Amino acid sequence: MSPKQQRGEATAEQVLDSALGIYAVSGEAGLTVGAITRASRVSAGSVYHHFGSLQGVHNALALRCLGRLLDAVVADLGRTTDARSGVRAIVRTYLDFVQTRPDEARLLHSATADHESMAQAGRIRDSQEARLAPLALWVRGRREAGEITSLPAPVIEALVLGPVIAVARRWLSVGDVDMKEAARVLPDRIWCSISP
Repeated sequence: MSPKQQRGEATAEQVLDSALGIYAVSGEAGLTVGAITRASRVSAGSVYHHFGSLQGVHNALALRCLGRLLDAVVADLGRTTDARSGVRAIVRTYLDFVQTRPDEARLLHSATADHESMAQAGRIRDSQEARLAPLALWVRGRREAGEITSLPAPVIEALVLGPVIAVARRWLSVGDVDMKEAARVLPDRIWCSISP
């Protein structure tokens, strides 16, 4: 990577770090180009050059957060030896991410991120392909080994992640979920839905 590319990458990361800090304090309403330029000390022209728009900053930040979540899930999943422990790892890693990185999790579960994920699902999947491939291989391998039900992969994904996402959203918005209890109970309940 050339020095110019390195500087560009560092500038983009600086903008994203500042944007996350603004989002954490002021929410989406506070996330403006002006606020980003003040916090990051990067010119508006540079923000537009790297991201195209304020929505581009938001999308890039959401993709960065999603990447961090997927990296953690894949790493923990890789240390498992069977399907049941894999489900446990997915659930616990996801809930741990939500608790230890609540600002990133809140952004990932925001209405704007939901809207973008619906509108840009193919592009998002393509951009995260390297991170998603190990998960798809894990599902396929466990299905072929007869360790999990032979439902289509998207259905298995919904059965595993649906309850976890619902708990995460509830904790992030209302805060009335005991996350330790959820991490203890959810894996076995989810396992029942995909075991053969």
